[in-house]
Amino acid sequence: MFYHIAGEYVHAEESFVVLDCGGVGYKLTVSRTTAAALGHPSTAMGKVKLYTDLQVREDGVELFGFYTEEELDTFRMLIAVSGVGPKAALAILSLFTPDRLALAVAAEDTKAIARANGVGPKTAARVVLELRDKFKGLPSSVGSAVHSGTAPGFGGASTSGGKLSEAVEALTVLGYNRTEVMAALQKVDTATMTVEQMITTALKYFAK
Repeated sequence: MFYHIAGEYVHAEESFVVLDCGGVGYKLTVSRTTAAALGHPSTAMGKVKLYTDLQVREDGVELFGFYTEEELDTFRMLIAVSGVGPKAALAILSLFTPDRLALAVAAEDTKAIARANGVGPKTAARVVLELRDKFKGLPSSVGSAVHSGTAPGFGGASTSGGKLSEAVEALTVLGYNRTEVMAALQKVDTATMTVEQMITTALKYFAK
């Protein structure tokens, strides 16, 4: 029904924001990722646009808002997973950006996904099982890198040093500190590993 809503960002609570569009205040439930991207209403400049998904249930109607189309696409993928409702999907997206979720799924890191509020180990396992191939269709440079074995912005060097640099760069782009990334990778024999294996190993190390 609504693809996106653009309006003045006038109010924010822990789980929702309000956009004023022509005098009508639209309440949109958002993830912490989107809330962080929006910041506080007092700092907003001009109109704010959020991509939306309208969920109609027996107990009511709820409008969800997302800062990027990629997050919206990931939300819709998550709610299509058996046992994952809108609240659980939003909890996962509050813990992961779409790119970092793609890496967690590729690494089969169910432990990290299960940290989301209301998501248990079995649900996390279903997320990994059902989304493993679907992330290939997302316009995500990091998601694509996970499946192709190359990191974003690099040309797939053949030397172990080149592969290590690619893996480190991919992980630092996702927000991990370069020092802690190197500490994780120093524990394994990177010379015999692909970029994808290095990324997977580091993510599993960070999830401990």
